[in-house]
Amino acid sequence: MKIYTLDTDVVLNVDLKTAWDFFSDPGNLKRITPPSMGFEITHQDGSQMYAGMIVTYKVRPFGGIPVNWVTEITHVQEPHYFVDEQRFGPYRLWHHKHFFRETDRGLYCRDLVHYALPGGAVGRMIHPILVRPRLEQIFNYRQRILLETFGGFSVNGAQTIPELTEAKS
Repeated sequence: MKIYTLDTDVVLNVDLKTAWDFFSDPGNLKRITPPSMGFEITHQDGSQMYAGMIVTYKVRPFGGIPVNWVTEITHVQEPHYFVDEQRFGPYRLWHHKHFFRETDRGLYCRDLVHYALPGGAVGRMIHPILVRPRLEQIFNYRQRILLETFGGFSVNGAQTIPELTEAKS
């Protein structure tokens, strides 16, 4: 099984509590997901995130075909990070870590996703053509909406801001 990584980061002009309240509310996922995904939450266990929380969605990642997706929030260390993992859905593996750290330049937010595709060799062939570009489009949209909402700036790796280097490790 080939495991891929998507690693994005941004610095936002927002305090840690406000960011945590925003990111830990599954209801905000639709706001930061491209409309073309047809994102719809079909069930969530409450509005406050906790370890063990199950959230189900319907998404339309390719060609408008609906796909059911079930995630579990597996780790929460409020207000610094949480992890969501796919339990059922389009990926063979989906492990998404969200990190938040206050810095002198603003709130550093990092998404680190490890994922694998089903389909063996076919999955590996379609990854660079279809899957990776779509994921990059989704996370670029997410970053654009976050910057419009809170202000801040994009970061091309924490090494561009010395005080963020340890946040990347």
